[in-house]
Amino acid sequence: MENAIEIRHLAYSYPDDTATEHVVFQDLSLDIEQGSFVAVLGHNGCGKSTLAKHLNAILLPEGGTVTVYGLDTKQEENLLAIRQQVGMVFQNPDNQIVSNVVEEDVAFAPENLGVPSEEIRRRVDEALEAVGMAAYKKHAPHLLSGGQKQRVAIAGVLAMRPKTIVLDEPTAMLDPQGRQEVVSIVEKLSREQNITAILITHHMDEAICADRVIAMDDGKIIADGAPKDVFTKIDLLQSVGLTAPQTTLLLKALDDDGCALPLDALSVDDCAQALFRQISQAKA
Repeated sequence: MENAIEIRHLAYSYPDDTATEHVVFQDLSLDIEQGSFVAVLGHNGCGKSTLAKHLNAILLPEGGTVTVYGLDTKQEENLLAIRQQVGMVFQNPDNQIVSNVVEEDVAFAPENLGVPSEEIRRRVDEALEAVGMAAYKKHAPHLLSGGQKQRVAIAGVLAMRPKTIVLDEPTAMLDPQGRQEVVSIVEKLSREQNITAILITHHMDEAICADRVIAMDDGKIIADGAPKDVFTKIDLLQSVGLTAPQTTLLLKALDDDGCALPLDALSVDDCAQALFRQISQAKA
């Protein structure tokens, strides 16, 4: 499968308040396949948001390379093409909403790209439909809930027709229902439209439905694989201040008490089924 993004030996540092620099990455290498849904996990300061900003050239490598669909982010002439291919969604949707009407906000980016009016209309309608906000196209964004605003922000990125969407902690300001809505949309876009979705989060439960989970600590990848492979490494995750989904922790506690339960039943439904089978066997 084609790689959407290739990172080779990435190095990057932030200046701090002293004369020294805060090193984020020293030698990070990573490939992300086109059409995959990847969740990047880590505690605050681990480098996950800095990584996100390298994926569409908001930040540029100090060492190594970031290549997006064959385009080197350090080449200035590639900048516009890269940002058309990779859309960004941030924590606070209010920072991305620029118009007083939902459909006008979604149209903003393609208008600035010089897309013809008829094509803009088509893109706006399709994007709002994709995120379940078509019924709100005439509404004022400031009257929407946080989850609805974030869906509008995602629609605005979709209207640019990117191949990849990077979402940098997009649910941080949302309630549980809003979080679930946004993650469901991200999963749907990846599955149905072959969009590469990169979700930066510190909520373990949001990563359960991803194809791949990358856990980071101190600018390094400490675990990389399918959710069932990563989240069963409970001791490793806890050693860097991370945890596993609540379902895994429940099954682990019961397993430690001798229940012999599978730790890879990550979703609520799978966990419930595992518990049901255990109870049924105990009664037999």
